[in-house]
Amino acid sequence: MVNTLFIAAIALIITVLFQRSFKSLPKEKWQIIGAIPKEKIDDNKWRGVNLTYYGFFNACAYVFATALFFVLLGALDIPMVIIFTISIALFSFCMPASKMVARIVEKKPSTFSVGGAFFVGIIIIPWMVWLIGATLGKHMGIDLQISSVIAAVAIAYAFGEGIGRLACISFGCCYGKLLSDISPFFRRLFKNRCFIFYGKTKKIAYAHGYDNQKVLPIQGVTAVIFSVSGLLGLYFFFNGKYVAAFFVTVLVTQSWRFLSEFYRADYRGEHKISAYQIMGICSIPYAALIAVFFPTSISQIPDVLKGLQAFWNPGVIIFLEILWLVTFLFTGRSQVTGSTLSFHIVKDKI
Repeated sequence: MVNTLFIAAIALIITVLFQRSFKSLPKEKWQIIGAIPKEKIDDNKWRGVNLTYYGFFNACAYVFATALFFVLLGALDIPMVIIFTISIALFSFCMPASKMVARIVEKKPSTFSVGGAFFVGIIIIPWMVWLIGATLGKHMGIDLQISSVIAAVAIAYAFGEGIGRLACISFGCCYGKLLSDISPFFRRLFKNRCFIFYGKTKKIAYAHGYDNQKVLPIQGVTAVIFSVSGLLGLYFFFNGKYVAAFFVTVLVTQSWRFLSEFYRADYRGEHKISAYQIMGICSIPYAALIAVFFPTSISQIPDVLKGLQAFWNPGVIIFLEILWLVTFLFTGRSQVTGSTLSFHIVKDKI
C-alpha cells in the first residue's frame, strides 16, 4: 500500500509540475535566471555571464533522479556507501560524456546531449555495478544484485530526462516542427496544445526563426512519455520484477527517442537518421542482452519506507546540494548569450 502511495505521489507531483511548466516556460522571461558581472567595459557598464533556467531545471532533474535512485536502492537495504560509490562513478562518466558526445556529433563546443550521456551510461553501468559488487560489495559481505541496481538507474534516468526536458523548453532547444509542416492529424491533435516560444535569444529563434509561431510541443510530449515509462518502471520495481523494470523503461524511452527526432526541427546532423537515433535504437538490443546476462536471482520486494529513511540522511542531503550546485554551474552558464550590466544609485533610498 505504501509503495503504491509513493508512486501516486510522484505521479501527482509530475502532473502539477508539467501543467504549470508547459504554459510558462516558452515565455521570454523564463530563459535567463540572472547575470553576474564578469569584466568592466567602461565607467558604469560590465560584461556579464548569464545564468539560465536551462541549468536550473537540469540541476533539479539530476537531483530528483539521484534522490529517487537513493530511495530505490535504500528500499532494498543496500548500504549507503555502495549507493554513493555507484552514483559518483556514474556521474564521473556521464556528465562529461553529455558534452563530449554532443561535440563529436554536432561539432559544437557549447551544447550538451542527454542522449549521448545515456548511451555511455547504459554501456558501462552493468559492468561498473558488477565491479563494485565484486570489490566493495564483497568486502562488506553484500551480494549486490545487478538487475535491481540497473533497474533503479533506468527508472531514475527516465524521470531525470523527463524533468530535464523542461530545461529544453526554457531555452527553446530540441524544438519541434512547425504545425503547418506536419500531417493534418497531428496538426488537429496539437492545435490547442502547441508551444509558442518568445524571445530572440531562445535557440528556436536564432537557429530557425521559429519564435512567435506554433510548433509541435515535442519537448512536452517527450517529458510525459519518459515520466510515464518511469512510473511503469516503478510499478515493476516495487513488485520485485527488476528485469522487466529495466527493459521496459529502456524500451519505451529509447523507442520514443528514435521516433521523436523525425518530428524535431533543430539540427541533428546531415543524415536522415541521426547519430542520437542510432545510439537510442542500439540501446534496446543491448539492454535485452544485459537483462538476459544479469537475471534476477532473488526476488526481494522493496520497502519504500526503508528507502525514505535511508534517504533522510545528512550525508545524502549535502551530497544532493553539492550535486545541484555543480550541475547548475556546469550546464547553467550560458556561452551562447551575453549581457551588459550597469549599476546606479537609487538616490531616494539613501
